[in-house]
Amino acid sequence: MERNAYFAGGCFWCVTPVFRSRKGVLSVTSGYCGGDETDPTYEAVKSQTTGHRETVRIVYDDALISFDRLLAIFLDNVDPFDGGGQFIDRGRSYTLAVYFADETEKEAACRALDALAQSAGRTPCVAVEPYKRFYPAEEFHQDYFLKNPEAFAEELRTSGRAPYRPSPAPGSD
Repeated sequence: MERNAYFAGGCFWCVTPVFRSRKGVLSVTSGYCGGDETDPTYEAVKSQTTGHRETVRIVYDDALISFDRLLAIFLDNVDPFDGGGQFIDRGRSYTLAVYFADETEKEAACRALDALAQSAGRTPCVAVEPYKRFYPAEEFHQDYFLKNPEAFAEELRTSGRAPYRPSPAPGSD
């Protein structure tokens, strides 16, 4: 069955390719979630005035990849202990969140974060919040890593995310 998962992982440019080629992932869209402003723009979200976070919407086939697996991939590709943003990107719009659609997703996120806290000996800074609404980002931001590979590589390097952990080849995982 086709389902959606919503993860705020800092810069959505950097999070998108982590999921894009995973078996069972049908699409990844950059956008905004978590705030109350209708139709936020990149500039407004980046200015920290809307309450939104940069978020990716992952459409996936749950017969091929589970929400738990997507959650594990998400947590493996962020710094879950940074409460001020991710790498060089600072402010609420770059903080981490899992937006859950139902109690099953909420429980999965809480279990994963509890397990991470136990293994690390410290508390992750990942919000677990109910999904309200997702606003796709402007077209310029969609699949930025494919449209602008040199600029994307520079973003990874200067942001502190490099060395980048690329997604596996299509059909793997």
